[in-house]
Amino acid sequence: MEDCRRMWRIADSVKLYGIENWGNGYFSANRKGHLTVRPKQGDSRSVDIKEVVDSLAERKITAPLVLRFPQLLQDRLRQLNECFRRSIAETNYKGQYLGVFPMKVNQRRFVIEELLKAGRSYSFGLEVGSKSELFAGMALYDNPQALFVCNGFKDDEYIRSALIGTLLGKKVVIVAEKLPEIDRILRIARGLKVVPMIGLRARLYSKGSGRWESSGGERSKFGLNTSEILAAIQLLARRNRLSCLKMLHFHLGSQVTEVKRVQEAIKEAARVYAEIVKLGVKVKYLNIGGGLGVDYDGSKTSSDYSVNYSLEEYANNVVYTIKETCKESNVPEPDIVSESGRAVAAYHSMLITEVHANLNGLVSIAPSLPGRKPTVHALVKEMEQILRSMDLKTYREYYHDALQLRDELFTLFDLGYADLWNRGRGEELFRAICEKASAFSRKSKRIPEEFETLHEGLADTYVCNFSVFQSVPDSWALDHLFPIVPIQRLGENPNVHATIADITCDSDGKIDRFVDLKDIKRVLRLHEPSSQPYYLAVLLLGAYQDIIGDFHNLMGAINEAQILIDDRGDWHLAQLTEGDTVAEALSYVGYDSAALIETYRQQIQASVSKRKIKSRQALMLMKELEDGLAGYTYLKKPR
Repeated sequence: MEDCRRMWRIADSVKLYGIENWGNGYFSANRKGHLTVRPKQGDSRSVDIKEVVDSLAERKITAPLVLRFPQLLQDRLRQLNECFRRSIAETNYKGQYLGVFPMKVNQRRFVIEELLKAGRSYSFGLEVGSKSELFAGMALYDNPQALFVCNGFKDDEYIRSALIGTLLGKKVVIVAEKLPEIDRILRIARGLKVVPMIGLRARLYSKGSGRWESSGGERSKFGLNTSEILAAIQLLARRNRLSCLKMLHFHLGSQVTEVKRVQEAIKEAARVYAEIVKLGVKVKYLNIGGGLGVDYDGSKTSSDYSVNYSLEEYANNVVYTIKETCKESNVPEPDIVSESGRAVAAYHSMLITEVHANLNGLVSIAPSLPGRKPTVHALVKEMEQILRSMDLKTYREYYHDALQLRDELFTLFDLGYADLWNRGRGEELFRAICEKASAFSRKSKRIPEEFETLHEGLADTYVCNFSVFQSVPDSWALDHLFPIVPIQRLGENPNVHATIADITCDSDGKIDRFVDLKDIKRVLRLHEPSSQPYYLAVLLLGAYQDIIGDFHNLMGAINEAQILIDDRGDWHLAQLTEGDTVAEALSYVGYDSAALIETYRQQIQASVSKRKIKSRQALMLMKELEDGLAGYTYLKKPR
């Protein structure tokens, strides 16, 4: 094992975990074998994640915790805007690019404030899709040059509130999802004496690609078909409000994996825009929606977890396609709006969780039982002989023999002809035979399919202190892949093949699919646990995961820390948010901590009265319960 460690290099870990593939220039490893993060792509400065975690632990801020890096948000936003600016300049495009951040991707106030601050020079705005987002966004949004796009189904209150935003000097565009909304927008605007800016959401024939392909296309949940768009234009014309129509909008779907699909949809939308302009409507903005994806697995392919294009290629395709279509139709080039949230927010956030236990199968059982020496069953003796005799030539035959012997032994146990010790010894031997056969199979030129499955089944299970449902919900709900990397020991050979289980009481609380350059791995190579804490990072979680997590098992929100990197490369704790206490988690489902404490006090007093416990012990027990309610909902390391 020591030899393996000496042969293993940090560069091997970087390659194994694909850090340079999906890391996009932000993540790497340092000479200590620790995971690092840079504030900008290609920056010489970097933060040692293990150093940050250890420092926070000294302040009693323990894992699980979320680390956020605002500078990554800023850099992603800058890159998005600069790519569009360069493409517009290179093609001599006459319109401008005005991005908006869709709040549904991450509504946390810190995220929105950081993006609006960083995007001020780019006139970067917001997109909202509900009344709650509308009220939050209007309070934070303060740039009169930036757009404030209102999507989603709307009632009168939503429309009225959005129009109040117009009265407050904000550049609000209300996008109609259905025809009746237009009538209501005009009616409420007339009552407020305000001229609205209206958008139409087109339901295109083109569809995206990847897992969210069905959210676009002709069967999309949202949008107007061609006849409805024409009806909307006629309605606005009859009301003498055609000049209010300022935006044509469409949405191809989230995480579009193929650039070809982007081109097709942009061309169709640009053609619809051109035809509307030919009708005499001065549409100013073409909103191409979201869809700009993230390369989660680093493969740069059209898999569900990757994209086969770069940010620059995306911008070039959008600008060039719109320009050429407008040129063919002899219409003005519109300002381009995109709602790219995932690509902006994903990189800035990571989960840090600590491995608490390794469920590594069976332990060796004692050769004797209390009070008597067991009689070794004949089937167990045969399995012992198989384990001793197995070699590269016989491993397949002996493995199949062991399968049969195990089944026979279990049947005899059920019938009462084999005792518990022999069953336990049989399980132990069968596991050892499987591990030996699996090792021999990997030395073969071609690994039989049954041994690929066996190899996965032999993987250890690392129990980690977090909730999949709270912190990585898309992994559970959508089988989405996120990179997972140890934050330490990257200079050592990770010789354990494992899957990950969380601490919830749910069999779905696990991660057993991992990123790989060419495939999806069913096991992750990790290091053997030691006396020191062993941490894993789950990365690229800044889009959607922060907000759609639930409180399964009442695990509650986890600790969060915002980290800034100064010009010298030193890191600073910008903000700390402690996770939920047990009392706070219980309050979400109607439990009052004061009432609980009073109930405990009465129960303890009753036990004192019945002389089950002493008064001094009662005080200690009461303090334990009070401390427990005030404590973190996640596990603490044993003392």
